Amino acid sequence: MTSSTPPPRDPAPSGGSLLRFAWLSVAAAVVTIALKTTAWQLTGSVGLLSDAAESGVNLVAAVVTLLALRVAARPADAGHHFGHGKAEYFSAAVEGFMIFVAAGVILVTAVGRFLDPAPLESVGAGLAVCVLASMVNGAVGLLLIRTGRARGSAGLLADGKHLMTDVWTSVGVVVGVLLVAVTRIERLDPVIAAAVGVNIMVTGVGLVRRSLDALLDSALPPQDIGTVSAVLETFRGPQVDFHGLQTRESGQYRFVSVHLLVPGRWDVRRAHDLAEEVEAAVRDALPRTTVQTHIEPREDERSYDDHPYDARRAGA
Repeated sequence: MTSSTPPPRDPAPSGGSLLRFAWLSVAAAVVTIALKTTAWQLTGSVGLLSDAAESGVNLVAAVVTLLALRVAARPADAGHHFGHGKAEYFSAAVEGFMIFVAAGVILVTAVGRFLDPAPLESVGAGLAVCVLASMVNGAVGLLLIRTGRARGSAGLLADGKHLMTDVWTSVGVVVGVLLVAVTRIERLDPVIAAAVGVNIMVTGVGLVRRSLDALLDSALPPQDIGTVSAVLETFRGPQVDFHGLQTRESGQYRFVSVHLLVPGRWDVRRAHDLAEEVEAAVRDALPRTTVQTHIEPREDERSYDDHPYDARRAGA
């Protein structure tokens, strides 16, 4: 079996570059907490209070993501041969659990205000501040999503999606508070807050589910498996075949394992040279990938019976 790791020329993200985005997320959370808390104090709206509480979760999540990215950036060592990339999934899971906490607080607060409604004050000024906070969240959220996808960072991607959820939550809260101001139906305010709580709880479920799935060594996305399979097809021929394709990802990095079938009469050097070409081609097509090939004689029936799962033949 041969193994290759991403060469230095691969555009793998450095820990420092990702940490800059994590710090940006922390700064955005601090700013939006201040703005939304001001909006709540101006209006007395429990809906705006729930929006501010979600921004508090954003701050905790941003700090956790920052710490996780620091750990994930560490290189492989004697105790962690495949690196520390999965630390990012822990940050996404923690963010999901924190969302549950925020949702619980929001729902309890909403019930209290529903039983004891109160009029809103300074609605115009409060909503203007809330809109400004949402603009900050939206700009940072879109940047984090784009960067997370481009650089394979589960932590940044989860953080960005949470910020965008916060934006849509704020839109709903603003519309709801306007309705309260127009209709004078004070109990609409806690109803809106409760809807916010349920919405972010659904977001939390999704984050936790995806994080746990990744921690269980889920396979690469179908499009990535398709890319690997397409590369292998360029080498397949009368003398060369492949099977036993396995994939997984760990934070920013991907891992691919495949069995290379060649004629038994080939010498070690010829088979190894071909394996090196295959590994290099996969790395070029799919950066930040560690590739392992296992060479087997194609005439031997045992070569086809030693692998329980093949992602390519399963159509993953």
